[in-house]
Amino acid sequence: MAARSKGYEPSMRDRVRALVALATVGAGSAALPGTARAADAGGAITVGAGETYVVDATTALASLTLAEGGTLAAPDGYGLTLTVDGVETGSVLTATLATDTTIAPGTYTGDLVLTVAEQNPATFAGVTFPLRQALYVGADGIVAARSVTSALVGGTVTDAAADGVSVTSTGEAFDGCYVAEGASYAITDTAIGFTGNGRCDFVGDGAAVVGTGSGTRLVLDGVTVTNKGVVRSGLVAEDGADVVVKNSAIQCLNGTLPADYVFGGGANMLVVPWRLGISGNVRATNVIGTGTRATYLNSTIASETWGAFSTDSVSGAQATAVNCAISNLGDEGYGTFADGDVTERILGCTLDVGTYATVVGASNSTLYYGDSTRADVAQLNTDLELGLTEAELAALPEQSTTVTSRQFGVMWHGAGTLHISGGTLLTTAATTFLDKAVRATITVDGSQGAALTPGNGVVLQVMETDNPGSNDGVYTEPTDDPEKDGTWDVSTAHDTDTTAAFTAIALTGDFYNAMRTGRNMVLGFDASAVTGVLSASVSRHAIDTITAAEYAQLGHVTNTARPVVNNGVLVTLTAGSAWTVTGTSYLSRLTLSADSAVTAPAGSTVSMTVDGEPAAIEPGGDYSGAITLTVT
Repeated sequence: MAARSKGYEPSMRDRVRALVALATVGAGSAALPGTARAADAGGAITVGAGETYVVDATTALASLTLAEGGTLAAPDGYGLTLTVDGVETGSVLTATLATDTTIAPGTYTGDLVLTVAEQNPATFAGVTFPLRQALYVGADGIVAARSVTSALVGGTVTDAAADGVSVTSTGEAFDGCYVAEGASYAITDTAIGFTGNGRCDFVGDGAAVVGTGSGTRLVLDGVTVTNKGVVRSGLVAEDGADVVVKNSAIQCLNGTLPADYVFGGGANMLVVPWRLGISGNVRATNVIGTGTRATYLNSTIASETWGAFSTDSVSGAQATAVNCAISNLGDEGYGTFADGDVTERILGCTLDVGTYATVVGASNSTLYYGDSTRADVAQLNTDLELGLTEAELAALPEQSTTVTSRQFGVMWHGAGTLHISGGTLLTTAATTFLDKAVRATITVDGSQGAALTPGNGVVLQVMETDNPGSNDGVYTEPTDDPEKDGTWDVSTAHDTDTTAAFTAIALTGDFYNAMRTGRNMVLGFDASAVTGVLSASVSRHAIDTITAAEYAQLGHVTNTARPVVNNGVLVTLTAGSAWTVTGTSYLSRLTLSADSAVTAPAGSTVSMTVDGEPAAIEPGGDYSGAITLTVT
């Protein structure tokens, strides 16, 4: 059974290290026959080329010299970690996609500790990673046998909490704090800074903080994470853990990929797949697994590119951000990712993103953009068991969500539902809602000021996917006309259709359905005004073929309004809504309440034909067929 530590304070840790040094230097390490010599009386180890030195107990040193071709090793089932003056350093992966680390050749001097700790195996997609971490916390508290305590600098560390601690790493694939096994733990006023690559962010190999396992409760308050490295994530919540982050800051910058890295999925995914339309090699945060909950309050989350607030491969998960700043520091990336069966809430947050505010990546995702009202936050405090005090609840101001994207708003490449409410402001340089051939369900309530502002004038684009399907694939634009599917009803809403319902809002922008195969765009406007083209269309990219080199072209299309084939457009106006038609629009159904209207801009008129025959646009009318609205 792993040894259990009752807690560390700086002075105690120094005494422990001194005792370890006396007990182990020259005795606790062994050279293989005919190889390296043991540590000398001055606390030094020298390992020559071709020599292997097995360190079988934690050893304090004054210097270490490891020649090229020399090896430092730990016994089977154990990992070896070097700290110099309290900084984890020297560890490198043995190969680009290896899971083990070794100490890099070089000369190390200062306050050195070689820690021999039990490996912490974590498995994803059939690959097992022998994790190393500064602090491992289990159900009964600190597990000293799995902790590299020499990497914990300052502060106080006990079985219940770490406070005022600093953890720094310049090696590879080393974690800061790993909380598991149903533990209950708090990390406060702590700084974690990692430079160097991680290995797999699906298990947090290289992450600053990991909370994992059903029943695990982890609270961070006043924690600062500044990481730079490939998949060197700030925080990973996984496999049923409950993680709450308050008053904290997480920033993760891209690292340098190994020169021989070839894209791999699953456990070997070190970069975002280019077919998502972005680049990058680190996600700032990630939520993984079944029943996992991660809640961020009054915090900042930033990635350079790729993604800031991510969920991946989840079921029954909940990811929540309240009064947070979520951003991409570079020109690309997403603010949030909703993947799988997850409820994602963005309340009172500010998003400043490169490519997408949110990516909906798989079926059953439900996303909310709204205000951080006191009532809603109090309800979340109960529902998510956040443990916020009355004082903490009172200190959280009520705010609206503001999104600024340098490209798109929300993109669907998996089915999901989006709700926008409160005073949410969604401002994009390109299309607001981008649906790539999946069921997207959108509701927007503008009664409290929510507004959508698309810089390219397109509110909703429904299109065939331009994802080539594999990382070495090529997307080729179809040039032929779609063939009519006689079994597809373009005038009736289906469960698989894209639907968008707008209430009490004024919208300016176009809505296009460019699907070639059967999928309708169903639009409902209630007590709302919309000015633009609502139409079936043909969409085109700027280039005919898109490879990895042209990934930034994905999602960017222009539209030409065309009659409906398999891409029905169903428009319903109710409760005094008005549609001002700004250009020729092709529909398959138009339904108006008695107090709604279809008009043209001032100085113009709008006319309609149904199946080629002129038809008056009358209040209370319900029209279906090949509908053409023309502005003259």
